[in-house]
Amino acid sequence: MAYSGSVSRELKADRIARMHAEYEELKKLFPNPRPALNYATPLELLVATVLSAQTTDVRVNSVTKALFPAYPTARDYADAAVEDIEDIIHPLGFYRAKAKHLKGMGVALCENFGGEVPQTMEELVTLPGVGRKTANVVLGNAFGVPGFPVDTHVIRVTGRLRWHNEWRSPTPDPVRIERQVTANFPPAEWTDLSHRLIFFGRNICHARRPQCWACPLAPSCPSAPAFLKKYGMDAETVFASIRNGAVLTAADMKSDDGTTAAAATAADGNSKPSDAATVVETAGSDGNDESSAKDTADNQ
Repeated sequence: MAYSGSVSRELKADRIARMHAEYEELKKLFPNPRPALNYATPLELLVATVLSAQTTDVRVNSVTKALFPAYPTARDYADAAVEDIEDIIHPLGFYRAKAKHLKGMGVALCENFGGEVPQTMEELVTLPGVGRKTANVVLGNAFGVPGFPVDTHVIRVTGRLRWHNEWRSPTPDPVRIERQVTANFPPAEWTDLSHRLIFFGRNICHARRPQCWACPLAPSCPSAPAFLKKYGMDAETVFASIRNGAVLTAADMKSDDGTTAAAATAADGNSKPSDAATVVETAGSDGNDESSAKDTADNQ
């Protein structure tokens, strides 16, 4: 399916069909998303996701190796001295604010939820440092509740693909994006849809220089022709090459932190993370801060 003409002339039914065709390509690229935050319990996932704001998953994993054994329960966080938490997580950005969030979260969990991580959006967002995005990560990955975390990658990629009408805005609304995108996919797909969009944004559709010349979505992407023109490439020639198989594979891709997409996906579905932990792609990685005033993204 090749995109032609302006977005304003694309019928809703055609846009939805294009969205699903593009998602099928993302499934081929990332057949079994196996993202990168280590966790073994819902509390650990919650803590790791809060910590992932404005830093990388790799760095979060480096500090949670010490943090999780030191604070295995909500009560441990509630009783902890903030300074002690800071000592462990200080390699992370905004570590002082995050340490306060973790202690406050422990207090709130103990006082309001019996020390357990709640399983609803409404309850999760009452916790310090937890917004809708983090709540969706926890719901979708710890509890199997459909959730669609919207981070800067999701905002950027869905904007370039014109999957929602926020793409023209300099301050796109993540909640509106979530509602408009998920309206066109079954709830069972929401979590993996977000994972795949994040992987795609990290590895191909970069903020500054998307790799449109070898992207399997380029022939249908409304933004690709402009980028290719900027690169001095003829769009139709590139699209023909892509249709003939000149596309990136997971083995070719490398994200900004140096990890390969192949390492982050389990093509056979049987790969197991080390130490019997589960790993999850977070919406908070790569400079995306739940606690900041707003998410920012390059929505070209």
